Amino acid sequence: MAAISGVRAVAGALLRTQGRGAWRTLSASTAPQQTLQSQTEKREGLFKVTMLPGDGVGPELMHSVKEVFKAAGVPVEFDEHHLSEVQNMASEEKLDEVVDSMKESKVAIIGKIHTPMEYKGELASYDMRLRRKLDLFANVVHVNSLPGFKTRHNNLDLVIIREQTEGEYSSLEHESVKGVIECLKIITRDKSQRIAKFAFDYATKKGRSKVTAVHKANIMKLGDGLFLRCCEEVAELYPKIKFDTMIIDNCCMQLVQNPHQFDVLVMPNLYGNIIDNLAAGLVGGAGVVPGESYSAEYAVFEMGARHPFAQAVGRNIANPTAMLLSAANMLRHLNLEYHSNVISDAVKRVIKVGKVRTRDMGGYSTTSDFIKSVTDNLHPHYGV
Repeated sequence: MAAISGVRAVAGALLRTQGRGAWRTLSASTAPQQTLQSQTEKREGLFKVTMLPGDGVGPELMHSVKEVFKAAGVPVEFDEHHLSEVQNMASEEKLDEVVDSMKESKVAIIGKIHTPMEYKGELASYDMRLRRKLDLFANVVHVNSLPGFKTRHNNLDLVIIREQTEGEYSSLEHESVKGVIECLKIITRDKSQRIAKFAFDYATKKGRSKVTAVHKANIMKLGDGLFLRCCEEVAELYPKIKFDTMIIDNCCMQLVQNPHQFDVLVMPNLYGNIIDNLAAGLVGGAGVVPGESYSAEYAVFEMGARHPFAQAVGRNIANPTAMLLSAANMLRHLNLEYHSNVISDAVKRVIKVGKVRTRDMGGYSTTSDFIKSVTDNLHPHYGV
């Protein structure tokens, strides 16, 4: 009973936190430009960005970002922090340092912070705790085919929006009796409405025509049923956006068979994690799809499919495409449009030409080869 009371207390605390802070639309979730500049721009004209290299090939990918930024003359200064459970570089103190850096910069670029499967007394990983502290409720992954790189399905252009602060990732588990584990999935009206509104705001701002709510309400009638009802209620406020629903298992099959039918998909936490990875595989894998996460105050840029790719560490074979495209998206968020276009265009030009490709894309080039080719393709006006 003590264990159950403890879980209820944690659940109550989780529910109470969701009322903090008013919801803002997508356009407001990225701070107004003047405010953003006053908070992130240093006197020398540099934008401060928090960097977490993460685990696996994360540090190598961050080195690639630094090299390309240097070659392109990007006015960004990184405040680098190391947070890793597998490298014994994780503590409350380090987590607080990252949060303090984010409070100043408002923007971060991060690698995958690997979560060990072993239970060591704390259910919530540092990655999850960081996202909760920053209230990074919306994860956005734009799955877009790269010109010149053929896959089973070409010309794909869809967006996956995932609620990532509750659901199965609420870290509420206990052993009710020996041999019986209860793992609680938390779905709340406030957070379901918030992510649904984010999805429809995103569709409106980006000129998208349809939003699909992905669920399992036929089985989880109360939890997913609430999520589905919230999406339906919000959809009524956006009559110009077509709205439909799809059960998660059917969605997986439809993505493989006919992914072109989708535009914007919105879903709870676990489903989003699965669909992110499935959809990334449709256009070339984890190495080519960028991602980002938003709260009302912060923006975090990362890989769309979060894999540490530990087997590639130190071998100079990791594909930096996803991280470079994510970094370019970050620059666009900072209103450094020109630098963003220069870098993303250079990356896409290298892939389209096809002479320099890493192993995951069917080539034999190293990470260093790819980065050199990207820097060679930067706008000539920069001058390396």
